[in-house]
Amino acid sequence: MIISNGSEEPRKPEGKFKAMVVCFILGLGVLVSWNSMLTIGDYYYQLFPKYHPSRVLTLVYQPFAIGIMLILTYHESKINTRLRNLAGYTLFFVSIFLVLILDLATSGKGGLGPYIGVCLLSACFGVADAFVEGGMVGDLCFMCPEFMQSFLAGMAASGGLISSLRMLTKLAFEKSDNGLRKGAILFFAISTFIEFVCIFLYAIYFTKLPIVKYYRSKAASEGSKTVAADLAAAGIQTNTNDQIGDDNKQVKRLSNKQLFLENIDYAADLFFIYSITLSIFPGFLYENTGQHQLGTWYPTVLIAMYNVLDVIGRNIPLVEWLKMESRKGLLIAILSRFLLIPAFYFTAKYGDQGYMIFLVSFLGLTNGYLTVCVMTVAPRGYKGPEQNALGNLLVLCLLIGIFAGVVLDWLWLIGKDSF
Repeated sequence: MIISNGSEEPRKPEGKFKAMVVCFILGLGVLVSWNSMLTIGDYYYQLFPKYHPSRVLTLVYQPFAIGIMLILTYHESKINTRLRNLAGYTLFFVSIFLVLILDLATSGKGGLGPYIGVCLLSACFGVADAFVEGGMVGDLCFMCPEFMQSFLAGMAASGGLISSLRMLTKLAFEKSDNGLRKGAILFFAISTFIEFVCIFLYAIYFTKLPIVKYYRSKAASEGSKTVAADLAAAGIQTNTNDQIGDDNKQVKRLSNKQLFLENIDYAADLFFIYSITLSIFPGFLYENTGQHQLGTWYPTVLIAMYNVLDVIGRNIPLVEWLKMESRKGLLIAILSRFLLIPAFYFTAKYGDQGYMIFLVSFLGLTNGYLTVCVMTVAPRGYKGPEQNALGNLLVLCLLIGIFAGVVLDWLWLIGKDSF
């Protein structure tokens, strides 16, 4: 039992908007560092022209994210979520700071040594992603859907923010010496600051919000043990005298296997969403779209359009009548995105840059919209411990989908001399 202000059932407090803002910033911190690496692809292609950086760095990132996520998902019911999330944000902070140090130490020179260093730090990003994304999504699954939507919108906004800054820095430094490098250093510095802010917000502010304490207390009363450290940090203690009762509740919850089978369509949804998206973004956009009037700006504009529309797509479900909740409807909509693959192939081969920009925008819009719909609908009807477990399972399927897409992205190079 949770004791909160002398009451077994705490009254649902205000503060929803503040929590949504914090969730948005925490979501921003999950991908801002990684998006900085992807968005400065033109800089890395200048440093490492023979190593396919946009494809290789993503390929390095994903096995570590999936491997760690598998372990964390298996043990999710026993993991201290507070420690998990703080460790993840701290690793993000340290890793992006070391990327900055590496660039400064090598004076922006290419070569195999610096490239291996960048790859190792990409692996660290994958580990941090598994800690934070699974931990935060699992935590938010037993809170109100708007928190999940804000967190996912923040993840997408990191791409939009970085892309916008990339275009500004590219414009500002275009005619200066080492303009690409100056822009990259600015990105790394901004990302380092954002990760530090996320550590502060999660460690001190988010945990103490009344509405967050309410949802965590409710989850604990339903048998969840993962929230104990966050509740303790907020000044709420669990009653150890009811440990036996809590253990019984833990036994009665559905197993991960049962949860997966009951939600296999949602798992497939996320797998297909990201396998399709990552089979095109970002490698195909950098290496397979040819030369157009925009010149060196072309891939930068494509990445920016994807990121901006991804953010917009993730906010559409806030309008209730625009939110898709039908399980069958979601699956049909997601499977129909396979048509984007031949569409991109023929557009790259025969179409103008305007058609490609439209396709990339549609790719981002559907990616964001469908992700939020699946992640906010799937946890309904379950208790706190099961919602946390399901959140971790869904993130695992999402990461596996990303990895599949990254591998499939290499197929676009078949027949090219640079392969």
